[in-house]
Amino acid sequence: MTSITLDRPLTWQQVAAIGGGAELHLSPAAWQRIGDARSIVDAIVEKRIRAYGVNTGVGGLANVIVDGPKQRALSRNIVMSHSVGVGAALGKTETRAIVAAAVNNYAHGRSGVRPVVAEQLLALLTHDCIPEVPALGSVGYLSHMAHIALVLIGEGFATLQDERLSGGAALARIGREPLVLEAKEGLSLVNGSPCVTGLAALALARAGNLVEWADVTAAMSFENLRGQLAAFDPISLALRVSDGTQETGQRLRALLNGSAIVEASAGRQTQDPLSLRAVPHVHGAVRDALLTIGATIDRELASVTDNPAVMGTSEAPQVYSEAHAVAPHIGLAMDTLGIAVAEVAAMAERRIDRLLNPMVSGLPPFLATDTGATSGFMIAQYTAASLVALNRRLASPASLDGGITSALQEDHLSHATPAALKAHDILDNVENILAIELLAGAQAYDLQQNDLARAPGTDSYYRMVRDVVSLYRDDRPLASDIAAARRLLTLLSAA
Repeated sequence: MTSITLDRPLTWQQVAAIGGGAELHLSPAAWQRIGDARSIVDAIVEKRIRAYGVNTGVGGLANVIVDGPKQRALSRNIVMSHSVGVGAALGKTETRAIVAAAVNNYAHGRSGVRPVVAEQLLALLTHDCIPEVPALGSVGYLSHMAHIALVLIGEGFATLQDERLSGGAALARIGREPLVLEAKEGLSLVNGSPCVTGLAALALARAGNLVEWADVTAAMSFENLRGQLAAFDPISLALRVSDGTQETGQRLRALLNGSAIVEASAGRQTQDPLSLRAVPHVHGAVRDALLTIGATIDRELASVTDNPAVMGTSEAPQVYSEAHAVAPHIGLAMDTLGIAVAEVAAMAERRIDRLLNPMVSGLPPFLATDTGATSGFMIAQYTAASLVALNRRLASPASLDGGITSALQEDHLSHATPAALKAHDILDNVENILAIELLAGAQAYDLQQNDLARAPGTDSYYRMVRDVVSLYRDDRPLASDIAAARRLLTLLSAA
């Protein structure tokens, strides 16, 4: 199993890997930073320096002073009152990624939790003990981490070895005791942007893989529709200043290299429709956007996102109330990711429609094996069109949703975590749309009227499809084939 040691801030790739099961450890320097920050919080408490969430209430209660004896209760009560999530629980991968991002945040040494808090979170990862985290109910952060924090104190629920247990029972199974939270720890556990950052890292990993698969499905459709390869000429594409466009063009040329179908079609028409001709430009623009999004996530991981942040020393403690947890940068990035992958899928649906339309494809109507008695992929295209429309609705930016909470104290909301959640919803739909194009491409090859050879590149993917599903003859529910194709492109890298 992969093991990652956190010394410097994690990268988005590392967070995604931990979500997928990699182990996380902290370097001695990281442990030192956590311990030093805790000594600053202890000094703030001792010196009675006013600090938000340490010795004051939170949100609209920020000016209410909480004296020493009640500070433990404040931390516990914050976790309890912020555990308001609703809906289905996040998956194991998503929850692990969020926990990894939280530990990364504390390792900056600006939060002030005790090292034992980080130890408890690491123990959850090590034992694959997954807190039950409802997906909905957050306008920015707070509720997701609160449900994780519940398990740290022996409350809430967790899944361990496929068994749902109370937080206390789950901790006992992995040899841990429930924590009694000290000053500031309740706020630090629910605060910051770990939820959106963990989800964002996973969304970016999914999106990168889907763009690779979109190249494959586009190449299969292009070949079946006898496209003009000149549109992907490197000299022509070099006129567009975009690394992503050049990368996509190179990949398409590699996939289609040696295609007798494409070679026989050269010069057949002046130019292809945009759903074929503009693949390097659309996929390239998305690749460029994903590169920028990755840099944004890495900057988020390198940033302190707790409020307040502590600095200085135990002799001269400093505390800064700020708004780093709002996370508009990564919220905007997730809105952008959703729009980007939705465009890839929208273009794929247009190619599906062309494959099914005999007026432009030269193939049997709807890729049916017995026209009239069978419908083939007619209604699968309906599904793709429906999902494209759903993506259009989901791609509306969460960053503009606004809203007012906490008695006017929280009067601007970036909705970063909701932006990441809906990006994952869009990715779910994109997977299904590309699965339909993958199946339609394989079906079209089988129905070609000539014996011209496919490109070795596209042929390898055709054979991959046929290893899991056979030619479709209306002899089984097509939904099962779509599910099988989706599993193929989510479990295997197309790179």
